[in-house]
Amino acid sequence: MIPSHPILSCDETRALEEKLFAGEEAKEWAAMQRAGRAVGAAVLRDFEEIGGFPAEGRVLVLVGKGHNGGDALIAAEFLLEQFPQAQANVVFVFGERVLRPLATRAWQALVHAAPARVRGCEGGLSSYDLCLDGIFGFQFRPPAEARVATLIGRANARAIRLRAAVDLPSAGLFHADFTYATGSVKSPVVDDPAAGRLRYLDLGFFGDEAPGKQRVLTSAVLAPLGELRPARCDKRTFGHLFVVGGSRSYPGAVLMSTCAAIRSGAGLVTAFVPESLVPAYAARVPEAMWVGWPETPDGGLAFEGIHLLRARLERASAVVVGPGLAREPETLALVGEIVKSAAVPVLLDADALQPEIVRAAKTPLVLTPHAGEFKRIAGGAGLEKFAAESGATIVLKGPVTRIAAGEFVYHSFFGGPVLARGGSGDVLAGLTGGLLAQTPADPALAAARGAVWHGMAADLLARAHGQVAVQTTQLLDFLPAALRECRA
Repeated sequence: MIPSHPILSCDETRALEEKLFAGEEAKEWAAMQRAGRAVGAAVLRDFEEIGGFPAEGRVLVLVGKGHNGGDALIAAEFLLEQFPQAQANVVFVFGERVLRPLATRAWQALVHAAPARVRGCEGGLSSYDLCLDGIFGFQFRPPAEARVATLIGRANARAIRLRAAVDLPSAGLFHADFTYATGSVKSPVVDDPAAGRLRYLDLGFFGDEAPGKQRVLTSAVLAPLGELRPARCDKRTFGHLFVVGGSRSYPGAVLMSTCAAIRSGAGLVTAFVPESLVPAYAARVPEAMWVGWPETPDGGLAFEGIHLLRARLERASAVVVGPGLAREPETLALVGEIVKSAAVPVLLDADALQPEIVRAAKTPLVLTPHAGEFKRIAGGAGLEKFAAESGATIVLKGPVTRIAAGEFVYHSFFGGPVLARGGSGDVLAGLTGGLLAQTPADPALAAARGAVWHGMAADLLARAHGQVAVQTTQLLDFLPAALRECRA
């Protein structure tokens, strides 16, 4: 199975925790320690996207009665350990007296660790660098009482640079920038608009064989790519990707896809592009083999050039079609012919994602639509149903990228708003295509690796340079570092 862990319902989560801890306080406390410290470390990583946590940072901790409150308190303790001048204000939403034993223990540990920098805060909320939401956990049943809803509303309205929720945003009312799923991902959080960006913090509760059709991908999916390659290998060992795309209207997309394919580890990359673009592209990326394609009057790929592909197609391990293609009828007819005649897996992206083209395919397909393109090709069917009907592996791009393959749906929580710019999908298509050329018998694995690698590089880019003043092609420079973060 692709390295991933199940996404659980609240009832399944409850059953899992009963099995893991069996009511033993020592086991629960150890898990709470791991969870809280993992949240604290993850917050510091994500804070780098806005310049890093300040040395004299101010933390507001919203604490309920139970384990989520304990996790938040331990996260605050971790932060104060790292920053000796930071301070924490703690709001006990239901009062300190009703804390459950482990939450009380976490509170005592926080006070003991930094007595001069921690205080309870029952009154007005001022500005903070960080707010940690630990009010309600997955066992909460709505609605929240009016007093609690008012407090959450005040926290949402205050000047807080980063809002972080433990497991779930409390009552669906807390507006989190990040939600940190500790130990397991609870299904309600995946589609909760209040959750912000999702992070899965693996605490070792599962092996990759744990059952479940809805799954969250882990960085371990990339681990084999970071290992030593066989000593006795050559460029043919790692596949040959063909990239077909480009037009005078959209000349940059296919170039970005080809650059990403080169960085994917594929042994060979051949790009078929409008002939007028070849001199500039060959000078820019000499590692690829560039084949000039006859052009339509409007600068797209003309049907007459199909012989160029057919003469070489037996050399390919996989084909990417679509980046920068445009929608001329002649060019789309060409794409339909390519997917009919290809004997290797084909990845369709951008304007190549047309219903009639998907239906015409006689080879395994990987489709990489955004929400609008998916609506166009699926005709109202949901992700799982369309994947089953088409037999394709579908990478549905979005704040949470979903990969539907067979009976499984894999969720990637990597990446963020830094990807909300032109060209991100072109980089993903080329990267995934290069991985597909290396594992043509396993399109789902290539798709999962592409989504995770792309997202991890985006996270590293945002942490290094922020979310705004960057270029899409800078993602390529963070692909090596992303691989080095991965372990099986």
